[in-house]
Formats: sequence, structure tokens, C-alpha cells
Amino acid sequence: MRGDEDWQNVQWYEAPQEDPAFPEVYVYTDAMSYAPGEAVRFHASTTAAHWTLDIYRDGWRPEPVHRAEGLVGRFTPMPRDAYKAGCGWPVLHTWRLPADLRSGFYRVVATCARADGSRFLQHHFFVVRPTAATRRGRLLMLLPTCTWMSYNDWGGANHYTGIEGPDGTLASPVLSLERPWARGLLWLPPGAPRQMTDPIPEPGDAPCYTAKEYAYVHGFTQYFGSAGWAQFDRHFAEWADREGYAPDIITQTDLHYRPELLDAYRCVVTVGHDEYWTWEMRAALEGFAERGGRVARFGANFLWQVRLEDEGRKQVCHKFRAPAEDPVRGTAESRRMTTIWEAPEVGWPGSTTFGINGVEGLYASWGGFAPRGQRGFTVYRPEHWVFGGTNLNYGDIFGAEARIFGYEVDGVDYTFRDGLPYPTGRDGAADDIEILAMAPAVLAEGAHRGEGFRYNIGDHDLRGFVRLMTGGEDAAALQRYRYGAGMLVAMPKGRGEVVTAASCEWVMGLRRREPFTEQITRNVLDRFLAD
Repeated sequence: MRGDEDWQNVQWYEAPQEDPAFPEVYVYTDAMSYAPGEAVRFHASTTAAHWTLDIYRDGWRPEPVHRAEGLVGRFTPMPRDAYKAGCGWPVLHTWRLPADLRSGFYRVVATCARADGSRFLQHHFFVVRPTAATRRGRLLMLLPTCTWMSYNDWGGANHYTGIEGPDGTLASPVLSLERPWARGLLWLPPGAPRQMTDPIPEPGDAPCYTAKEYAYVHGFTQYFGSAGWAQFDRHFAEWADREGYAPDIITQTDLHYRPELLDAYRCVVTVGHDEYWTWEMRAALEGFAERGGRVARFGANFLWQVRLEDEGRKQVCHKFRAPAEDPVRGTAESRRMTTIWEAPEVGWPGSTTFGINGVEGLYASWGGFAPRGQRGFTVYRPEHWVFGGTNLNYGDIFGAEARIFGYEVDGVDYTFRDGLPYPTGRDGAADDIEILAMAPAVLAEGAHRGEGFRYNIGDHDLRGFVRLMTGGEDAAALQRYRYGAGMLVAMPKGRGEVVTAASCEWVMGLRRREPFTEQITRNVLDRFLAD
């Protein structure tokens, strides 16, 4: 095994101790979202005699909405395959939502006391969907919950690593909603690091993976820096509330099963790390834009098709193993194969939905991926309405102080003519996509060798994506996809319009009050919400 593979295969995960000497409580709900007036059932297992449940509507000013104290504890073991089969725990508490409860992200906090005076704490969530009676405006925030699910390794596995397979070393292509969320995906303490390398490394420094290292020391999932409400979406929700936009919120599961929810809104916004979608979700969002809706995407990493089963309680993604293992391969349903959108079996480049393609961008500013690279976007079309009121000029870099460019980004294959970037179209991108700003990205870590050097991914993903697209690892194809770019793009879509700021870290420009990032975000939302 090469040295740069070792770290990728280090596996630890959260699971109950199931020891009465160390009381704990774990909770999950029987659905991801609810309408006002519906009953939320809390499935739980605890080794404590009694436990407490608190629920907050999270955001700029968290609001307590429900508290239940002195709940009687009941212990039920965790199945070994809970990550894919679910926990199967009993309902230990039920709360019927008020009929006028506002749409939003509701953070669930389960706690129990320990003999030493400390308490065990676990976070869960559910979303309250908007209704005709509770809608607050015309902006709808879509949470990338399929990505959250893909990184949730509670119980032993996610779509990246795990205890699946005969040797207990594989990721799981099937994940269950009916289990808790791993620590760190929904709540983080102040000062928790991000994926991006910060500060910029000194010459000769070994690659650094601060979020993974922090997770190991503090008991969080090793993936907390990669996905989740706490690391990404909450920052936009806070900013939007503070700025007066007050978005309603739905999950991707809602979009999949209830696409009609879009019809009441002028603009749909997604943010942060937004990597996994179903075919049905994309079709619904494209239809929304074709009919005149506006789509704002302040996020990146549009890569994988997933399938939802059992009314959203199961998520399926075979990823790099799809050509050999996905049951739909070689059938009439092969376009639903759970691989990258650019794979020939699927053939639906992300640029038709968001103006960008995942494999044309990828990684920046972390580990061995351009660790000293550009932390902001270079402006190329300052006259575009997106830049109104910014006074930005051609060649200016914005957002670098807030480190908005990374850790994963999207782009299109491009060329320069007369100093301006244009799509080439060879990746399926339409020629009416305007590249407004961009910066370099890479798909393989710079494999410099040194004492103590260990790379997280190396060229694993580069080779994997090329195999999915070409069936092999041809040297020319590896070179073709090794280097890419992250982009800010705009494009028409039917009677609607799409703007994508394709960087996971765009939200930090809002969190850190970077003036150019804030003004561009306001420009997009104000235009897209106008009649």
C-alpha cells in the first residue's frame, strides 16, 4: 500500500457504548421533514433512567419551541448494520407540531445526566415544510440533505468508508435515514476548523488536514468539515435572515417527492457542499427554471447521481463501484446508475442544470490540492449585472480575505479568446454560459515526497473519474482532467435564469462579512426575487 493511501483508510466512527456506567441517549425521527400539524415521532435508545429533549428553530436567532423533561429511558441495542438497515428503535416521545409553525431547520438536542455531573448530548434535526398558510416570501432554500446523508457515518459506514463487505473495509452503497446523525454534521463549537488549509503552509510543510485531525481529538465525525448544516448551510441561513430575505426551507427529499412545492416561489437557492442529487430532483429544478423560475447556487461539487428508496428512508449510491455493482447497469434503467453525471451511461452533464460540471473543477486550497493557491475569484466580466455596485474591475480578485474559494469547486471546460474565458462545449456545456469569474483547481494532490508526508486522496479520484468516463486510465485522459477551475457563471434557462458561484466556501464570505461576496449575493437574490 502506498503511503498516500494509508490515511484515507483510517476508519473511526460514532456508535453507542451501550454501557450503563456511561449514560447516553441517541435519537432519530421517522422522516426528514414535516408539515405543520403533523406528529414527529422520536425513536430513541438510552442507557439513562431519564432524558431530556429540547427543540430549537435554528438560525440567526435560535428560538426554543419544545421541551420535554424527565422522559423515561429505554435501552435497545444498535444493529451492526444500522448504517444501511436502520436502528429499528421504539418511539419514546411524540410531539405534534403547531398548525402555524414556521418553515425552517429545527435542531433537536437530546441530553442525559452522568454521575460525575456532566451530561451526554446528541443533535438531530427535522425540517418544517412551508404551506400556503405559513409561507413568508418567494425565496426557497433547498438543503443538500443527500450530501449530508452521504457523509453520515454514524453506526459504521457512509458512501466513502465503512465496515461493509466481507473484510469490513468498504463503504456502503446503501444508507439508512433511520439512524442518528454523526456528531459535528448539525452542530459545531465556535472555532471548529474548516477543510481549507489555514494558514497558508510554509515552504516544505507536509500536507495538513486540520478538520480530520480536530475531529479525531474532539470526538467528531471525520467528515464534519465536508458536509452538513453546521459547516455550510447554517451560515447562509443566518445571513439571509439578518438581511431580511427570510427563506422558507425544504430538503432534497421534499424536492424529490413533492416538486410542486417549488411552484409558489420565485427563486430557489442552494449553498455550500451540494454533491448528490437524484434524477427526479434535477428534472424538477430544470422544469422550474424553464417555466420562469430563478435558481441561485452558492455552492459546489455537483458530481453524483443517487436513488432514493422506501419513501426516502434509503439512499443508494454505488459511486466508483457502480459499473460493476449497481443493479441497474446494463438495463433499460441504466441512465439511473448511481455514478457521476458525466459517465456515458448517464450522459447528463451538470451544466444543463447549474451551468457547471463537477469533474471540470474539484479541489483547491487544502491538503496537497493547491495549498498555497488563490483563495478568491478573479473577475473577467466586471460589466455583468452580478457585479453591480462592487466597483470590481477586470483582473481583480475578490473574496480572498474571507477565503471563499475551496475546498471543492465546479467549472466547465474553457478556452481564452482575447483575454476572456469561454466554454469550449466539449464537456457538454452550452455556449450561452457566461464565465464571470474563475480560479484554478486540481483533481490530484501535488505528490511531493518528504519525511512524514501522507496524502489524503492523492490521485485516487482523478483515476476513478477517468475510469468512469472512459473505461480506463489513458494517460491523455488523466492529463485532460488533472487541472480545472472553479467558476462564477450565469446562464439563461428557458424563461428563467441560473447563477452559480461554484465554491463550497462562498458562504464564508457571508459569514465573515466580505463586502464583495455579500454584494454579489444580494445582487443575485434581489434580481431573482423581483417580479
